Amino acid sequence: MNALRRVWDHFEEGFIAFLLAAMTLVTFVYVILNNLYTLFYNLADRWEGSSELFFAIGDSILGMAQSMTWSIALTKALFAWLIFFGLAYGVRTAGHIGVDALVKLASKPVQRVIGLIACLACLGYAGLITVASFDWVKTLFTAGIGAEDLGHYGIMQWHITLIVPFGYAMVFIRFLEIFVRILRNQQTGLGLADEAAEALKINEHGEHKQ
Repeated sequence: MNALRRVWDHFEEGFIAFLLAAMTLVTFVYVILNNLYTLFYNLADRWEGSSELFFAIGDSILGMAQSMTWSIALTKALFAWLIFFGLAYGVRTAGHIGVDALVKLASKPVQRVIGLIACLACLGYAGLITVASFDWVKTLFTAGIGAEDLGHYGIMQWHITLIVPFGYAMVFIRFLEIFVRILRNQQTGLGLADEAAEALKINEHGEHKQ
């Protein structure tokens, strides 16, 4: 079980890195193509002897840029996957910011009770969104609507929106794990990020360097 957990954790990190890299690469290529053809047109104007060659290269690059109408839609889809896939990763790594200044003033047993209540609320929300979004995806699947600028490549809207129920199902599992850890007294709260503590650590690190 632990081995499977480690495999999934590594896959989670690798898939997030892949989504970031794919977004960056698609955007980079699109921007380069949209700015590169002007260089060859300028070269064609400057060197008349080779103008036909430069114009041909410029036209080819311009054609590739114009054919990449799908790039913006793909980037949006990848970004959506990054957000909803990253939700559970943020819960696992304490990436979400916690607003718990008042909670920390309470005693440990009270903090534990508040943590359980907060965790139940998160579980209820994640479960509700998972079920509702699954019905939404099922409707899109039945409708068979193609994704904007990606439909002619066989990508349907439900392919993109499938990440919503999957992402929230993973969030539900992560909060369920936290709920069990709180019951076992392994932690008191949701384990969210503490900006004040992080700022103090950064400040102390800076003072040590000086």
